[in-house]
Amino acid sequence: MASVAAKVMSTVSAPYGVLVTAAQLAEKIADIKSADSYDCSVFAFLSEVSPKLQQSFIDEMGVSKDAVTHVAKKFSVLAGFQLPLAV
Repeated sequence: MASVAAKVMSTVSAPYGVLVTAAQLAEKIADIKSADSYDCSVFAFLSEVSPKLQQSFIDEMGVSKDAVTHVAKKFSVLAGFQLPLAV
């Protein structure tokens, strides 16, 4: 079975041709600057990866859930709809 990171990266990278590693994505999803710069890989993670897989990735990569929630809230405002991790 594919790892959580591999599943996430195939969803985030493939459609947009984004070349980031799982570690780089983990940093980006916890960095508010990603919302300020409209980072497409972060938005893809927050909007196209299932909430269950998002949580597994956050846990596997050791990312602060509070930081990701903050980024998700800002992306929700920018997108005009509620993202699952923005709650």
